[in-house]
Amino acid sequence: MRVLSCEQGSDEWLRARLGVPSASMFAKIVTTKGAWSTQADSYINQLIAEDLTGEPTPFYQNEHMARGTELEPEARSAYEFMHDVVVEQVGFCLHDTLRAGCSPDGLIGEKGGLEIKAPAAATHVSYLRDGKLPSKYYQQVMGCLWITGREWWDFMSYHPDMKPLIVRVERDEEYIAALEQHIAKAVELIAVNVDKFFNKEK
Repeated sequence: MRVLSCEQGSDEWLRARLGVPSASMFAKIVTTKGAWSTQADSYINQLIAEDLTGEPTPFYQNEHMARGTELEPEARSAYEFMHDVVVEQVGFCLHDTLRAGCSPDGLIGEKGGLEIKAPAAATHVSYLRDGKLPSKYYQQVMGCLWITGREWWDFMSYHPDMKPLIVRVERDEEYIAALEQHIAKAVELIAVNVDKFFNKEK
């Protein structure tokens, strides 16, 4: 793992992610079953465009997403208190050899990591009732485990007026192997097409 020490959301962080498949979007490349996603080509085109133009894809943030970002420090502090640990904040983590990465909500010791979500109240209740990692975040969490080489990742759903949900997710080596294969394919497609379409006279 190569760690870039930049603040998440900063211009430096945005530049580091240009054209790079990121764990939060791995679901657009690979399904929860480990197959190539029907959304892969669209996402790859987006990343090729970022590389060619040097401009990040505009990011839409609704009120729930903005609220989640605001609550993240509070959730992280609550997690630290509950587990008596220090959560290390990092910028962007790149794979050792591939141009793919992740932006963890925190690293814990030498073996763990943390993914925080602060959803709307009803969504949080649904997570509490299920008591497991929501399937929509499976690729992201497995992707973080793959990129960082960590042994486990805690998923935390946080709402200030309710108890939190914390689920420890262990590595699924079979799935991670399939994930790596598909992400490597995407990285190669991005590189080949950027080289093909780059206007050297610009």
